[in-house]
Amino acid sequence: MRNPLPAAILSTCTVLSACGPGTETPPGEARAAQAERIAAESIIVDGHIDVPFRLRMAPADVSVATETGDFDYPRALSGGLNAPFMSIYTPAELEAAGEAFDVAQELIDGVRELVASAPDKFALADSVADVVSNTEAGLISLPLGMENGSPIEGRLENVEHFHERGIRYITLTHSLSNHISDSSYDENRRWNGLSEFGADVVREMNRVGIMVDVSHVSDEAFYDVMEVTEAPVIASHSSARHFTPGFERNMSDEMIVRLAENGGIIMINYGSSFLTAEANAYSGDRGDALDVYLAENEGEDPREARRRFAELYAAENGPIPYATREDVLDHIDHVVKLTGVDHVGIGSDYDGVGDSLPVGLKDVSSYPNLVLGLLDRGYSEADIGKILGGNLLRVWSAVEAYAASAEK
Repeated sequence: MRNPLPAAILSTCTVLSACGPGTETPPGEARAAQAERIAAESIIVDGHIDVPFRLRMAPADVSVATETGDFDYPRALSGGLNAPFMSIYTPAELEAAGEAFDVAQELIDGVRELVASAPDKFALADSVADVVSNTEAGLISLPLGMENGSPIEGRLENVEHFHERGIRYITLTHSLSNHISDSSYDENRRWNGLSEFGADVVREMNRVGIMVDVSHVSDEAFYDVMEVTEAPVIASHSSARHFTPGFERNMSDEMIVRLAENGGIIMINYGSSFLTAEANAYSGDRGDALDVYLAENEGEDPREARRRFAELYAAENGPIPYATREDVLDHIDHVVKLTGVDHVGIGSDYDGVGDSLPVGLKDVSSYPNLVLGLLDRGYSEADIGKILGGNLLRVWSAVEAYAASAEK
């Protein structure tokens, strides 16, 4: 247990605002202590953290404190994080190069090596039961989600292969339309939704027990998925388009409602460009300028070029207008008003959205601050537990149950 005091004692201290004779606890401190307790006692599932690709680009030991990145074990422990889905991300251009399958294997191996190197801290998690048992044992689960279906490489048998390797959701596409689905970021709509093979992939994912992830897909592809799937679907790291009009990468109100009707869940992305129209406009302009800069400096090391560009752009245009914790809470509130509290969760995109994380939620130590904001907005402890992880575990359980019935 992370907290040595029994939950009943902690709850009593919170309610009475006193933890000993003559020791009065100010209301603000009592609420903060309540938030810390909820984070410690809940199973917190974050739907999308890009540690594997971060470590591929810049190796580090995240089982100890790191000076870079948004995730490491000490910060995760401090934040109460129990089950961060490790993103097995393959860049879109690897499909044309024929390299996506091999890179996915490499990243999966990397997560397994991390667990093997720190078995007292991390554990793999192939099921909801694994998450529960690992949490009871004081271990942080590292379930796997594949960001981009390109590694399937047109072979349906690879869906089962990746299930056997521990993949428990697949984001069907990424920044370019692939052989499975059109992308929300790509003007080239090859299929006007899912390809025929993509529909088969969705059915096969249902059959073997892999959650279908509709983050990154085009609107047409989303509705195609809804017509094909027999199991609940997730959006592992998306936010509400209501706040970013015209940004297709986020989900419209109609899509969020349809996802809920399917029994699914949208997990709110923390990237500032996903949260506010102002940050979204800044990000779009900066992205266009980056494309020009990279074309003009083609011979430079890409990472160094991107770093230098970021400095130059900020000097000329000011820093990104960061979103805040309150903006994240606004997205959660919006989904709850549309669908109820059972269809929203957290998909932070830590280590995946660069320098754009919101004020107050800058790394994996900050989940208690999110909880504090939820308390301040009147959410009950039971509903907070659903948002932190209960909703995703419910969907995952339903996908497991469907697969068990389909295969027998």
